[in-house]
Amino acid sequence: MRWLPLIPLLAVLFTLGCASTGGDELDTLSANELYNRAKKALNSGDYETAINTFERLEARFPFGKYAQQAQLEIAYAYYKFNEPDSSIATADRFINNNPGNPHLDYAYYLKGLANYTRGENLMDRLAPREPSERDTRALRDSFNDFTQLVKKFPDSRYTPDAKLRLVYLHNMLAKYEINVAYYYMKRGAYVAAANRAKYVIENYQRTPAAQGALEVLVEAYTKMGMVDLANDTQRILDLNK
Repeated sequence: MRWLPLIPLLAVLFTLGCASTGGDELDTLSANELYNRAKKALNSGDYETAINTFERLEARFPFGKYAQQAQLEIAYAYYKFNEPDSSIATADRFINNNPGNPHLDYAYYLKGLANYTRGENLMDRLAPREPSERDTRALRDSFNDFTQLVKKFPDSRYTPDAKLRLVYLHNMLAKYEINVAYYYMKRGAYVAAANRAKYVIENYQRTPAAQGALEVLVEAYTKMGMVDLANDTQRILDLNK
């Protein structure tokens, strides 16, 4: 029975042994190994593993040579993983913490892409059931991100694509506004429809929606008995056809 007092000691040694053999492998890897493993996961489409590994790299080596690059990779991985909010937050953190980084243009580009993704569902459903149910904030945020990229980094490799996306977003925002005007017209809210149409004309003159805005104005003015305004607007419409 002399072995009984050894039981607590054996239990402790067993527990320590399990702890030492069950640790996280990522804690044993160097910065270079972590980066290569995360990059491999990213390239293979395993975005969750890539995110976890890049975040571990950033946490373990916050001042290492891979730290800033890891932030950008995390933002991209979140974007590909359909987590746009996390992508935007990571890109914002990179922009705020690294104002002189040579890859700052890419961070703005990623933000624009992530917001662009958030707005895709809205683009597919631009005809509003209720104007208040449609939030164009993501589209406007994307437009702002790409605008900043174009202004701050005119020679960036990402600027040509950003310019194309700006044209598309501008047209989509105009289309949304004119659809809201149509919504008001169908419900007899002619003043609201006219105001929305004038907003399109003032802010989206060079879009396909501008002609629809003039048509709405003609009809709205006619419905409200403003014959002179309706005739003047019709003449402008005829000149622009």
